[in-house]
Amino acid sequence: MEKVPTVSVVDDDPSARNVLNRLFRSVGYVVHVFPDSESFREADIVGETDCLILDVHLPGMSGLQLQQELISSNKCCPIVFISAYSDERARTQALEHGAIEFLGKPLDFEYLLTTINKILAKKSLED
Repeated sequence: MEKVPTVSVVDDDPSARNVLNRLFRSVGYVVHVFPDSESFREADIVGETDCLILDVHLPGMSGLQLQQELISSNKCCPIVFISAYSDERARTQALEHGAIEFLGKPLDFEYLLTTINKILAKKSLED
């Protein structure tokens, strides 16, 4: 039996979490949503997360700081950053440290799904 992909979303905007939760569930993914980096860390599900959708600007630990922590602990998974702010420095840092994509809000949902599908297809070939 083929494993259903798991996508985790970390975004402090409740409406963004809700929309992304519905979007990813509509295409059959298992979805976990979190309002901040700390709650994602406490859930300890990075090992089952096939793709992490991560907001850059979060209360407490930023998305970039979470990315660094995951890399340092060798628990990193594919990350797609999202941000409502045009921040070229954050974009460069995220991509240089291995993020797959850095998307601005409002999100192009079709492009986001295409990106996630490519990540998951590549990951399934590696597993």
